[in-house]
Amino acid sequence: MSVAEPRRIVLFRHAKADWPQVTDHERPLAERGRMDAAVAGRKLADSGITFDLALCSTSVRTRETWKLAVHELAHRPKTVYEERVYEASPGELIAVLNEVPDDVQTVILIGHNPGVHGLAEILAGAAADDVRERMNRRGFPAAAFAVLTHEGSWKALEPGVATLADYWAPSE
Repeated sequence: MSVAEPRRIVLFRHAKADWPQVTDHERPLAERGRMDAAVAGRKLADSGITFDLALCSTSVRTRETWKLAVHELAHRPKTVYEERVYEASPGELIAVLNEVPDDVQTVILIGHNPGVHGLAEILAGAAADDVRERMNRRGFPAAAFAVLTHEGSWKALEPGVATLADYWAPSE
């Protein structure tokens, strides 16, 4: 694959979590979160995007979100559970994405706010139609995802080089 072919990055925030007496890392999904994760998975399946790689935070709620969402997809990508995605800043997430091999065209990153929302804003130098307006109006609620495209290698991914192509949230 040529590095000149567009890359696609889907930034997916975990679904609604519950608040039991456990550490933050061990928080499971709430009932609404389980429903929203499956709906988000169907929406991702409907988009026609085929993922080559999933990078998922190691937290319980992100792993549960991904398990429910990926079940809706026709193709299950290789999944890497990455500790560095948990509570990561946008800059730390860019560093993780910079390590993706160039034979990977489409990545989904399942993570947390404020890092995921911040990363979508930072990467997007441009946006299609009203996508940025919708994302800014809604914020990045649980189970939301943004689709960005990028020309060039993963190592060249940096602020402002991507286009915000789509955005979806459960109440859309």
